[in-house]
Amino acid sequence: MEVVNLTCVECPVGCSINVTVDGGKAIKVEGNGCIRGKLYAENEVVCPKRVVTSTVKTTDGRLLPVKTDIPVRKSAMFEVMGLINAVVVAPPVSVGDVLVDDIFEGAKLVATGNAPTK
Repeated sequence: MEVVNLTCVECPVGCSINVTVDGGKAIKVEGNGCIRGKLYAENEVVCPKRVVTSTVKTTDGRLLPVKTDIPVRKSAMFEVMGLINAVVVAPPVSVGDVLVDDIFEGAKLVATGNAPTK
């Protein structure tokens, strides 16, 4: 058994959480102030995930900020970035537009900025 100490990032409180791990599974979580912290800690020690934020090129040469709509495996970040870097979109694009329905394991790539037609 191993105890992993984490600082929760699910909200601004930043609870200090201790997770007891045995056989690759979280068997005990202590210190979380809410259920979101418990879920974060369990996932963080088993399979950490992150929302990926980046930019994609537009056909008129601008960069458009984007993100995945759900967290993806941290171990796959370089693969996800390779897929995102291959995306080129044509304006107009608005915040919230889905640019790729399944960029990686069910995650959508969503615009977080606007690219109006010039």
